[in-house]
Amino acid sequence: MTNPLMTIKWPIIIGFAFAALIAIWIGGTTFNAFALARWLHILSGITWIGLLYYFNVVQVPALAAAAADKGGPGGAGITKYVAPRALLWFRWGAVATFLTGIWLLTSIQGRLLDTYTLGLSSGTSGPMTVVMGIGVWLGTIMLFNVWVLIWPNQKKILGIVPATDEQKAAARKVAGLASRVNFLLSIPLVMCMVAPSHGLPF
Repeated sequence: MTNPLMTIKWPIIIGFAFAALIAIWIGGTTFNAFALARWLHILSGITWIGLLYYFNVVQVPALAAAAADKGGPGGAGITKYVAPRALLWFRWGAVATFLTGIWLLTSIQGRLLDTYTLGLSSGTSGPMTVVMGIGVWLGTIMLFNVWVLIWPNQKKILGIVPATDEQKAAARKVAGLASRVNFLLSIPLVMCMVAPSHGLPF
């Protein structure tokens, strides 16, 4: 019999159950939508940004090194088995982060429009609203890059959809640049994500 901890499904199920028990133990059975939305937003963000860092800091440089190593094993194993799975968690982690962020903003006294307009729609623009608004816009741009630029081009690169060598070369450039832009934007994004709950870093 396989140890359930050696699967993906059971650690996730047990982890969520354990978190629910902690929440009930500390806060009772009262449902707190804001706290739940913030926790799921952070958890989703860790998944998304963690994989973004993996791609930019680990996988892309490793594949470049594998391509340069003419006598080595190459990167076929990564592109065939690792990249498609990582991209699955990556793109849906982006969606989950965005949607839980929207949920979080709508549960804070309906501040979604106020945040997107940096407080200008209500005339209550302050440092906290501005930093949250910047974070929302960075996350929206990054989500666009994932689904419109990175994923469609990665499907060509990985052979999920048919593409010529020229199309694959063009796809590598677009996906690579969009990924690097997201990598860059993630640094201020994380600052904007933690600022509302941990104080502004300036």
